[in-house]
Amino acid sequence: MSGVPHHLSRWIGLAGSVLLAVAAFLGGALPDGELRPTPVSIWQGPNGPLIIGLWLVGTGLLAWAWWSLRDRVPSSRWVLVTVALWLLPMLVAPPLGSRDVYAYACQGASFSAGINPYEQGVSALPCPWLDTISYIWRDTPAPYGPLFVLLAGAVVEATGSLLGAVALFRLLAVAGVALTAWALPVLARRCGVPPRRALWLALASPLVPVHLISGAHNDALMIGLLVAGLAVVAARPGRPWPLLAGGALLGLAAAVKVTALVVMPFAALAAIVGAYRIRSLVRDGGWVVGGSLVALAGVTLVSGLGLGFISGLEQGSLVVAWTSPPTAVGQTVGYLLAPFGVHVDALPVTRAIGMVVLVGVLIWLWFRSLRRGEPFWHAGLALTATVALSPLFHPWYWLWPLAVLAATGHRTLWFSIVTVVSSFLVLADGTGLARYSKMPGAPLMTLFVIGVVVWLVRSARKGRQPVPAD
Repeated sequence: MSGVPHHLSRWIGLAGSVLLAVAAFLGGALPDGELRPTPVSIWQGPNGPLIIGLWLVGTGLLAWAWWSLRDRVPSSRWVLVTVALWLLPMLVAPPLGSRDVYAYACQGASFSAGINPYEQGVSALPCPWLDTISYIWRDTPAPYGPLFVLLAGAVVEATGSLLGAVALFRLLAVAGVALTAWALPVLARRCGVPPRRALWLALASPLVPVHLISGAHNDALMIGLLVAGLAVVAARPGRPWPLLAGGALLGLAAAVKVTALVVMPFAALAAIVGAYRIRSLVRDGGWVVGGSLVALAGVTLVSGLGLGFISGLEQGSLVVAWTSPPTAVGQTVGYLLAPFGVHVDALPVTRAIGMVVLVGVLIWLWFRSLRRGEPFWHAGLALTATVALSPLFHPWYWLWPLAVLAATGHRTLWFSIVTVVSSFLVLADGTGLARYSKMPGAPLMTLFVIGVVVWLVRSARKGRQPVPAD
């Protein structure tokens, strides 16, 4: 890989992006597309082999180009120009990899009509574009924060059409990516990471053009606000007004997706100047926490929707896919017991255990950061744990931790591998391959979880062993 010229990787990646755009026109997540497709039905449908081939080759070229330069991009400007080139085909192509943008439009239409999307599904209006949304999400409340509901309502009122709404949601996603591009170098310099490498890892992966731009996911806006908040805290520790502003940005990120609050305790540690003490944490970290809570509460009051978005998070349990480790373990338990005539649904138990473990891991990471420093790196690990232990995993969720890890991590191999694997989990029209590979997907993921646990236990024991005296 080291011998590949960087300009060649740029054009290979652009070729991959163009192929994916063609796949989107032929068989992407089109408004009039099949709502419950399978890989077999796609293959047997019009242009099926061509669509799957374009998706596979296009994703492969983008992934290869990104991987080949992950440690040796020439400059930040070169990275930004390359990323812009790769995003251009996605701006004019139909949505790829997900139909969520249609749900955004319908939730915006509901809000504009005076319906609380946290209390009723989009079928209550009914949404004029209801037929574009997967059946499972038509009667479920919105899981997004009040800021995004406000923006979705404004988008629908401004456009009045599905095509216009998709275009504006894409512009919001572009704004989120641009905000990330502005803030990431600040955070990277603070953590001793080359800004050009951080930008490349976070913004040039196949997940960004496919899911953030083409799919127009609101994760782009959440990530931009989150990284900007961390960057402001990193640039001005110990300064009350900048810390308040950084906290407010984190609160706005949580007002798009509440999971952004995971990083707030680590940002509070990063706000401290000097030794970590309770007094310093209250003095400096309090500005960050206060800014976050005030911003989130303010947007919630303006929306008039209350805290219903918290209960909306439960809707993730409706999707069963082995890409979530707790879900995979529950599936595997069921598979192992079935031959003995025992048929149980272990998912509620394993998912509940996953949530309990997540709380424990987050607390442990915070205290580990308190002892060892590096709060931003631990914030990235906290987001990683949140994604890994949640009941549901979508490939674009991986971009939450990736953006922070790219700016804080000195070893990049493990999260680069996760990024490449995640890029191949969803077909062009949004069909998730995990739904059709429960065997052997769930058992293999379970074995991986067991391996990780064994490795962690051994590492902990090794760390406790006393160093022999000379």
